[in-house]
Amino acid sequence: MSQSFPLRAGKTDEHYTPPEVFSALGCRFDLDPCSPTDRTHICVPANQFFTPDEDGLTQPWDGFVWLNPPFGGRNGIVPWLKRFVAHGNGIVLVNALTSAGWFHDYAPWMDAILFPCGKTKFVQTDGTVAKSPQGGIALMAMGQQGKEGLRRAARSGYGLMLTREGGV
Repeated sequence: MSQSFPLRAGKTDEHYTPPEVFSALGCRFDLDPCSPTDRTHICVPANQFFTPDEDGLTQPWDGFVWLNPPFGGRNGIVPWLKRFVAHGNGIVLVNALTSAGWFHDYAPWMDAILFPCGKTKFVQTDGTVAKSPQGGIALMAMGQQGKEGLRRAARSGYGLMLTREGGV
């Protein structure tokens, strides 16, 4: 999930991770620090959630984290990635903007990165599936649990995984 930020009239940055991502990963998370207040159409398998009102960026994080941070705004993802790297245990969903400075700054810290096949169609606030976005996503993992989740997804054919050691 991403927190809400207006993009243009009638649009927000509120897009929910589709269930097939979690099916491919086969993980249960301890925390989702970027959960919406209305969780009607949310399928994140986590034990604890922080909403925008609780400001997950400033709350203590514990355990295995699922992070789908706000995509809106230039470099708006950077504070979330900085916090994720400091925590060091989880999976973060990002735009696959491999030419962006932030991608080059944070990708080297990851234990594994998975590039899903095709474009991920996010769930909208009303529960419908959105049209394909312009670009793809990457799932970046830190820690053994995250790496194993990406490995399960890659072995099931969900995407291409790269590790620090190289290969799958």
